[in-house]
Amino acid sequence: MLQQTLAELFERDLNKLTKEIESYTNENDLWKTAEGISNSGGNLCLHLIGNLKHFVGKVLGNIPFERNREKEFSDKNVPVADLLKAVAETKSAVAGTIKKLDDATLQKNYPVNVFDKEMSVESFLLHLYGHLNYHLGQINYHRRLLNGIL
Repeated sequence: MLQQTLAELFERDLNKLTKEIESYTNENDLWKTAEGISNSGGNLCLHLIGNLKHFVGKVLGNIPFERNREKEFSDKNVPVADLLKAVAETKSAVAGTIKKLDDATLQKNYPVNVFDKEMSVESFLLHLYGHLNYHLGQINYHRRLLNGIL
């Protein structure tokens, strides 16, 4: 039951990420920062892709992926089409992986000790969902700021 709910929530909010990226009126604005904002919307998008493809797709789903966290924040001017393709791939990997998890797996310790504290798979997935939404809100704010809506 939780697997289906989490898969639906991740899918819904990764669709929101797609809409946010598509809503920048100027593609170059994706890569700009403003005073007091250290990460661009594009870099936050790359970070979410890397985070979810690694921690859900690779670790739980055995989907091949090599994460380069530093590049998530240093790459610039990635075409919007490439970002959207990567978000779609991430959505597929995350939903597909979560739907395949059984109840017993959700209760096991997540295979990687990320915070120097053991967490169940279930707890870590909930953490990742909160992480997605935290950065999704930052992207929304960044977009509205640079689109002159604020």
